[in-house]
Amino acid sequence: MNNDFMLALDELCKEKNLDKATILDALQKALIKSYQKNYDNEENVDVIIDEETGQIEVFALKEVVDEVDDTITEISLKDALEENSSYHLGDIARIKLTPKNFGRVAAQTARNIVIQKIRDAQRDSLYGEYIERANEMITGTVQRQDKYNVYVNLDKIEGVVPIKEQVPTEEYPANAKMKFLIKEVRNSSKEPQIVLSRSSQDLITRLFELEVPEITDGIIEIYSLAREAGSRTKMAVFSNDEGIDAVGACIGFKGIRVNSIVEELQGEKIDIINFDKDIKVFISNALSPADIIEVLVNEKSKKSLVVVASDQLSLAIGKEGQNARLAARLTGWKIDIKSSEEYESLSQEEIDEILGLNEVDEEVREVSDEEATFNDENISLDPVEENDDTEEDFEVEEIIKEESDDTVEEITNIDSTVEASEEDESNED
Repeated sequence: MNNDFMLALDELCKEKNLDKATILDALQKALIKSYQKNYDNEENVDVIIDEETGQIEVFALKEVVDEVDDTITEISLKDALEENSSYHLGDIARIKLTPKNFGRVAAQTARNIVIQKIRDAQRDSLYGEYIERANEMITGTVQRQDKYNVYVNLDKIEGVVPIKEQVPTEEYPANAKMKFLIKEVRNSSKEPQIVLSRSSQDLITRLFELEVPEITDGIIEIYSLAREAGSRTKMAVFSNDEGIDAVGACIGFKGIRVNSIVEELQGEKIDIINFDKDIKVFISNALSPADIIEVLVNEKSKKSLVVVASDQLSLAIGKEGQNARLAARLTGWKIDIKSSEEYESLSQEEIDEILGLNEVDEEVREVSDEEATFNDENISLDPVEENDDTEEDFEVEEIIKEESDDTVEEITNIDSTVEASEEDESNED
């Protein structure tokens, strides 16, 4: 190595934000190993690198003794004094070595060390950049897809969408630009592993933050959100400004804001409803688009009984129970749905039992926003704790009074329910 190498190293350290002292220390240790490997020498050696000139010197370290038993680790006092007159018995003498062609070995070693340190610095820099962006949204280009994963180009690094973070109904064509949630950032010996998600509920939140400035500014807040990725999402919002309609702001003029999100989600339907502190109103809103006649609640057990007209029953339940299931997760309440005829046939004792009013000395378990189970005689939805990694599967048994062999057709509602497209509405509803 020479002075030009050291100047180049200085420039490289500044450009790549590398620590020169760290590189030289690593180079010194690597040169010691290279010397022992290339010259089949087990001597204890030391390597000195001049930071100004780049000159390298190799020294053998030997103990000064009277009689030499091991020539590799020991040197006689007489021979040591020939090297330096200040040595005494017991000192460690530094004997300068001049290995043949060591300059070539040193140059190759230096090159490898610098390359490795650059890679390490870039890995640490990428990890630091992306770990700070965890749970944020990022745009990437789909590169390829195998049986289990989708690989995404994020410009500086490649991200991966594992199968559990994919949406079964979505397609991931090569070169398609899509938005993803940074689910997790893992450090590794090669490069950071960026785990992306398309199925996370947080992706919906980030998309609305992007499209609705009022959410970013804190004027409108998302109270809760329930999603069945690829099919439907329900979102409850409220406004901190009485002059601003929360639902209208999220939908946008002629639906431009929410339609942009629906398009990004490849047609997933989004229902936006108003949050209300009155739980009865909130549950009624959550069951939109069905019209609700009455809501009975038990605050202690977080159980409710919802009464709807007979022709609204299937709409309140939704296809395969989806509407009621999402409403339960959105509100965090257990919801039983009855038609008006069924409700009128109930005794007060049966109503109390549904609401949990006749429970004695039974601990009321806490409910969150994930469980949805169906009872035999009615629709009973119990929220359970949400799992961050996987979407809960819900076992649905839908019992609807059968008047014919045909399934009751679902009815669309234009009040505060946002459909993915007019074509989807006419086909599915």
